[in-house]
Formats: sequence, structure tokens, C-alpha cells
Amino acid sequence: MTNAKDLLHELATRKAVKRLLPVLGIAYFMSYVDRTNVALAKTALEADVGISAAAYGLGAGLFFVSYALLEVPSNLVLYRVGARVWITRIAVTWGAVSAAMMFVQNELSFYILRLLLGAAEAGLFPAMMYMVTLWFSQKHRVTIVGLIYTAPCIAIFIGSPMGGALMELDGLGGLHGWQWMFLVEGLVTVLVGALVWFALPARPADARWLTQEEAAVLTERAVNQGAPAQSRTHGRLRLAFGHPTVLLLAGIYFINQVIGAGVGFNFPALLQSLGLESPFLIGVVAGGGGISGLAGVLLFPWLKRRFGREVTLIGLCAAAGTVILIGFIASTSAVLSIGLVFVANFFALGTLPLFWSVAMSRMSGLVAAVGLAFINMIGITGGFVGPYVYGLVEEATGSLVAPYYVLAAASLVGLALVPMLALSIRRQAADEATPGERRTAAPA
Repeated sequence: MTNAKDLLHELATRKAVKRLLPVLGIAYFMSYVDRTNVALAKTALEADVGISAAAYGLGAGLFFVSYALLEVPSNLVLYRVGARVWITRIAVTWGAVSAAMMFVQNELSFYILRLLLGAAEAGLFPAMMYMVTLWFSQKHRVTIVGLIYTAPCIAIFIGSPMGGALMELDGLGGLHGWQWMFLVEGLVTVLVGALVWFALPARPADARWLTQEEAAVLTERAVNQGAPAQSRTHGRLRLAFGHPTVLLLAGIYFINQVIGAGVGFNFPALLQSLGLESPFLIGVVAGGGGISGLAGVLLFPWLKRRFGREVTLIGLCAAAGTVILIGFIASTSAVLSIGLVFVANFFALGTLPLFWSVAMSRMSGLVAAVGLAFINMIGITGGFVGPYVYGLVEEATGSLVAPYYVLAAASLVGLALVPMLALSIRRQAADEATPGERRTAAPA
């Protein structure tokens, strides 16, 4: 039965959603635009700067190397200085580096700037996930993460045409179109950093738009989830780094990012090979994947709320993604191939709110700050592996379809990890049960 405290919590949660998610969403929107707009520039960079397919794949992936290496250190700083300060710093520096991408002159400068961009943006996503653990109860988290993930979907849908339109400025002021794209989008991100500074409280107690009672109930329901909340990592590093459940989550996320980045960073070039020439039109078509992704991140949290079984739904997404990749390889129709990429995006993005809900239900406090960053660190390296391997295979074979054989094989590995995750979660739950609970559950 609903009591007054439950009603207060629901009211405070709605306030938090309305105040926090627009700010986090704008920041995540621009981060996705700034890390992926290079896909629109792939062909132009080859023509104007001489960057080969393999060099492009390496440079696109190098972003994720520095991003991954600095994930855990970044979130340790976040834990000390607070989300408002740290996310502001992240946004301002990555916006400045993104704008500096206009100065790419050769492969070396391309590599350096992509590494710097990853270093600047490191920690943003796990910082947002950590904020979710401070503000929202476990029952709300899958929905909140799904809403946060609408930002990259909208970025695909709007950001790609926006970037394509900026590239149409080719020749204006003596700059190439891709230079205008990097400059404008980078400067917008710096402004987003200012928005974060003025509009994002780090935790409920800092929010002027909450009453003391509302802040207290949000904090109580968010942290009182039965997950470890120690303020020191001593004795808890296994929970943050080495527990089989954490490692399996990291492995599944790694596979997801290998496939997502491998396809995403090369999809505009694939469209161009199919006969599309206008950068704006390529951006519009590529942006269609954002619609299917948006449907996924909204539908799967709803399915979880209605039926539960997060891991089962993750397995469904993994199986569907594998079948779709095989279908793409077998397809001889350009329209069908594009459609299959859109459907794959539905499952690839739709699984992510489920994934992070599973992860957040098993950690809180400093363990969450470190553990979520560790999972993202391992997973995000897939963003390096995917484009790099894609570029190597494309250059070796001369085919834009050949890399999908590798991605399909990776998808099969990810699918095999899902039942292992389910088993690990059951074992973890049994290990964490009290002795009394174990005796009750034990057979007579």
C-alpha cells in the first residue's frame, strides 16, 4: 500500500527527472556528436588530408584508448570534487579539443587530436551513471538510463544531418566543410559546459529546488539498495574490478561497442558507396538510425518494468543482433542492407539501459564510482577495436561488406556471454544471502 513517504519519493523523483535529465541529456548529446562527427568527414579527410581507410580506422579508435585508460582516474576525481565541477571540466576541455580537430593536417595530427579528445571526455558517461546511483532508486534506474540514452539516439537523428549541413559550407572563409563542422560543434560544447556549471547540482542535498524532506527521501531510496557503499576501496576492489559478474558485464559491453563503433564510424562511407553524394543527404539517411535506436531505449525499459528479467532481455537483444548481422552479409539489396543496420541499432542501443541497470544494482558509493568506470573502461575499448579492425579488413579486402563477417563473429561471442552472466548473478545472490536465508533455501 502506498504511504506518504512513497508519494513524497515519487514527487521528488519527478522533480529530479525534469531538472537533471535535460542537462545530462544535452551534455551526452554533444559528446556523442563530437566523438562521431568524424564519420561524416571520413571521405573528405582522405581527399583533403590523405588519410587512408586503415589510418582513419586507427584514428577513430584511438579516441577510445585514451578515454578508457582515464575512466577510473576520472571517476575517482569525480568522487572527490563532485559531479558539477567535474562534468563542467570534461565538457569545456572536450569542446575545445573537438574544435581543434579543424587543424588536422596529416595522419599524425589526426591521431594526436583523437587521443586528446578521448582524454578530455574520459569519465563523462560513468559520471552520469554514478549520478543516477545518487539520485534514483533501483526501480527507477532502468527508466532513467533509458531516458539518458535518448540523447545519443537524438544525436544520430539530428547530429548527423546537422554535421552534414555544416559540411555544405565547404569553401566558405577558405575552410573545408569538415573544418566548419568541427569548429562549430566544438564551440557549442564549450557552452554546454557553462550550462552544466549553472544548472547541475551534484547530489540531492545541493538542489535548491528540492525541500529538505524531498532531498532526504531521494538519498535514502537511492543508496539503500543493499549494494556495497563503502567510502574506501580497501577490501572491496574485487567488487569494483574482479567479480565475475563485473567482468562479464564488461565483456558484453566490449562486444556491444566493437559492433556499434565498427558500424557507426563507417556507415556514412557505406552510404556513399551506395550512390549517395550530398553530405547533407548522407547525414539525413545516417540519422535514421537514431529513430530506431530511440525506439529501443524507450521500449526495453518498458518491457523490463512490465515483465522483469533484465538478463533475458539482454540475451534477446544479443540474439537478434547476431541474426541481423548475418542477414546483412547475405543481403544483395542496398535498401534492405540499410534497413537491417537501422534494426540492428534498435537492439544494440535498446539493450544498454538494461545492461547499466544490472550493473548499478550491484554497487553504490565509491565502489559504484570505480566499478562503473571500470566496466565502461573495458567496454569502451571496443570502440577502438571495432573501427580499427573494420579499417584493416576493408583495406585488405577492398570490400565494405567483409568487415561484417568479423562483427558477426564478435556478436556470437557476446551472445555466448549472456547465459554466463545469468549464472554469475545467481551465484552472487546466493553468496550475499544471510546464513539464515541459505538454511531456509537449502533442501532438507
